[in-house]
Amino acid sequence: MLKKRKIYKTTERSNKMADFAKLSEAMGNLEEDEVISILRGVMADGGSEAPQAMEACQKGMDIVGTNFESGDYFVSDLIFAGDLMKQAVEILKDALITGDAGGTKTQMIICTVKDDLHDIGKNIVKAMLEAGGFDVIDLGIDVPPEKIIDEVKKTGVRIVALAGVLTLAIESMKMTVEALKAAGLRDSVKVIIGGAPVTEGYCKIVGADAWTINPQIAVQTCKSWAAEA
Repeated sequence: MLKKRKIYKTTERSNKMADFAKLSEAMGNLEEDEVISILRGVMADGGSEAPQAMEACQKGMDIVGTNFESGDYFVSDLIFAGDLMKQAVEILKDALITGDAGGTKTQMIICTVKDDLHDIGKNIVKAMLEAGGFDVIDLGIDVPPEKIIDEVKKTGVRIVALAGVLTLAIESMKMTVEALKAAGLRDSVKVIIGGAPVTEGYCKIVGADAWTINPQIAVQTCKSWAAEA
């Protein structure tokens, strides 16, 4: 069932600790006004709790995923949840950014791989990466290996994030890593994969350097790679 958006007002929460369990529950229940109110309260208090707030939102998204798998939520609910998560990132992003704001941003590629048309998760991770200071080249959805190879050659990026929701995306991810090897680029490019079907076992099959289904971990991993460059 599609959740109707609500008009919400900014709530003053100065000097009050955010209720992250409540935030997770509100996100999982797609309660937009409550989610926005809590997040604005976090920022009103200076934003020091922004990382915990984002983690709570992610836990809420896990609830959304569970409800979808059980049949309690539908595709329309997933779309709404993705939009709500993007709003959350937009509110918190200034407090999530670390490092030298005036420095050169690390450029990287993100895309949903060939034969997969889903982009909610990719878009959330992209927003998180941009909040973390990356210059993200989004190649979109259903992206074949050759397009990724061409972009890596053109830009010289050292980090590629591959997303997918369908199980068949694993094979496309594997083909992409193999294409990087064939083009002589694999040793100079770090590859992280993510999405519903991704596991440690699939990461090994694909030949990627890292995997995650958590946007925050994706950002942390890419930051560590950028620091090594």
